[in-house]
Amino acid sequence: MHSLEIMKPLDPTQFDRNRAEAATADRTYAGGMIRTQMNKRDWGIILFLAAIWGGAFFFIGVAVRHVPPLTYVWLRLTIASGGLWIYLWLKGERPGLPRHIWASIFLLALLNNAVPFVLIGWGEIHIASGLAAILNATTPIWGVVVAHFLTHDERMSPGKLGGVLLGVAGVAVMVGPSILSNIGNDALAQLACVVASLSYALAAVWARRYRKMGISPFAVTTGQLTAGAVILLPLSLAFDRPWTLPAPPLGAWAAIAALALVCTAFAYVLYFRLIAQAGATNAMLVTLLVPPIAIFLGGLFLDEALTAGDFIGLGLIALGLAAIDGRLLGRLQSLRGSSRFSALPETE
Repeated sequence: MHSLEIMKPLDPTQFDRNRAEAATADRTYAGGMIRTQMNKRDWGIILFLAAIWGGAFFFIGVAVRHVPPLTYVWLRLTIASGGLWIYLWLKGERPGLPRHIWASIFLLALLNNAVPFVLIGWGEIHIASGLAAILNATTPIWGVVVAHFLTHDERMSPGKLGGVLLGVAGVAVMVGPSILSNIGNDALAQLACVVASLSYALAAVWARRYRKMGISPFAVTTGQLTAGAVILLPLSLAFDRPWTLPAPPLGAWAAIAALALVCTAFAYVLYFRLIAQAGATNAMLVTLLVPPIAIFLGGLFLDEALTAGDFIGLGLIALGLAAIDGRLLGRLQSLRGSSRFSALPETE
């Protein structure tokens, strides 16, 4: 009786307030648990991204023929971030990035935009866009190593270790001989693309943190591209002096616009969502599917040719990525087990 007397009467408006707060919380981004085994939707995003980024290497090859790398990257990031900010303005929304995370956003922009975009752009001045795409396919190889040491739920397995070794062998086939025999622009350009792949891998692992913070992939993309444009502006002004350069032709402007709006702004929203859902290691598998598209477009429109060693290296990298993914090995083991079972003599 005493406990009933001290109970406070229920506020009839409390339920309405709680419901309103819950509705507000539902509008914030909250990713589920990371899936180590991708579903059909994840693979659909990977295939779509591969088509977009395969075309990106072709567009880069067009752009850097007329615009220096630093200026091209600054234009790409400025147009991409501007497009996202205009989209937010038209919807009456804001990215919702807290002030305390902008330092980490600038680091993400450095690893995911400034460094790799400039290195690949410079590399494609000296090597074919298809070869640059093949070297970019080493990103998951680096990703396995980086994720093993910097995460707790994407550890290296024996299959992944074998995949890393195969991938390194593939890179050695393509890059090794030119480095040993001729330290020139071509070898350095290939190394630049490999370093860009390592930078992408570091960025993918770094981007995992925003899922736990409840920050949407769209907000991360907007902040990253804005920070990247800020980083590249003084570098472009200091080294390229773009005001002294001739105006690029219409084709170069079209390539940069496609790179900015489709291959950067739109594609990175999908990519960060994939990282939040399936993890960094799985998301980086998209780079395996990029080289065939880039090779086809480079050969069709840019008259580029690759050597037999380049295709052998791509094959080794493909085997390495298959080992990292684990599905092919698991399927072979299950087939072997079923055939062994069927071979057993029947007993009465």
